[in-house]
Amino acid sequence: MAELTHPPFEGSAFFSYGFRPFFLSAALFAVVVVPAWLLILAGLLELSGPFAPVDWHIHEMLFGYGSAVLAGFLFTAVPSWTGRRPIRGRPLALLLDLWIMGRLAVAGVFPIGTVAVLLIDASFLIVVLALVSAEVIAGRNWRNLMVLIPVLAFLAANVIFHLEAQAQGVSDVGRRLGISVIVFLIMLIGGRIIPSFTRNWLSERGAVRMPVPFGRFDGFALFAGAAAQALWIVWPFAAATGAALLVTSAVHAIRMARWKGVKTLASPLLAMLHLAYAFIPLGLAGLGLTALTGAVPVATGLHLLGIGAVGGMTLAVMMRATLGHTGQALVAGPALTAAFVMVILAAMLRAAAGPTVVLGFSGTTLAALLWVAAFGLFLARLAPSLLRSAASQAA
Repeated sequence: MAELTHPPFEGSAFFSYGFRPFFLSAALFAVVVVPAWLLILAGLLELSGPFAPVDWHIHEMLFGYGSAVLAGFLFTAVPSWTGRRPIRGRPLALLLDLWIMGRLAVAGVFPIGTVAVLLIDASFLIVVLALVSAEVIAGRNWRNLMVLIPVLAFLAANVIFHLEAQAQGVSDVGRRLGISVIVFLIMLIGGRIIPSFTRNWLSERGAVRMPVPFGRFDGFALFAGAAAQALWIVWPFAAATGAALLVTSAVHAIRMARWKGVKTLASPLLAMLHLAYAFIPLGLAGLGLTALTGAVPVATGLHLLGIGAVGGMTLAVMMRATLGHTGQALVAGPALTAAFVMVILAAMLRAAAGPTVVLGFSGTTLAALLWVAAFGLFLARLAPSLLRSAASQAA
């Protein structure tokens, strides 16, 4: 896939399309925020922001890293939806500044109150919603307005997170709503792009059996996912919630089996998408067993979803989008393949962490090191592509 085609842009290539500043910033943030969390756990770093340490970690992985990836995806996808010129240049730079201000405010860098922190942090998603809505409406692309509903829910989750932390000292519903929205977006968008990319790849190789196209079963899977997660948001430890999560886990395992992922192993960049999606049924099953039996720690399901599904899928999508939109072959190569494997290993280690010790490191520490190494490899391989135009790379 070549660089997106629109009228020539005279400004910096870095601010020519949304994926460039936000994918780079998300990856840099991923490399910094996890070591900071380890320092906090070790008592070597203390932040003066509005959140308790665990809440800061959860918030910044969800609404710091997650919001940046979401913005990069939306500001790159919207021009293809609408046929309009992408948001670029100064508006994109100011939006990145707003995201950075949110990260600094939440970390307690500014001597301001909790309400001001909330306003600064929430304003990023508010502006993203406003800009994307305006573009979709101007392009009369009404069908894709539906994508904004989960984004609005994500904004609401962020606000609830702040309000709960202010009122009771710890987040509750906000954190579960936040991760549920991102997981649902993966169910929705991943359920469209994974079988589509797989079908195209298999067709080029003359395969006969193709992924099942989106149909009623997929609609049922999305409904089941939304319903089970809604129960989990409100009643996370109820038996009915556990049963619903286990059923939904099975539904999504069946759904992804219909996409012929086993046939994509020869294309690591494509197989990554299938493997990352597999962590959705795994994570839902983990949360279901927690609710039903109490024998599985809640952190197990959360990290299978948070690191495996969200981390794995966002990393794979950022790789594919960066390669495609900068005129490079859709081939992962050793570095990007290793990066994805590291994230998957990090998910598995962190989900089973407890007192586990591997190579002298706790499971938690080793998972964090793998996460940092993964995004470090992503940056080493693709940061130059994000910073420069396709033309300058070829020169």
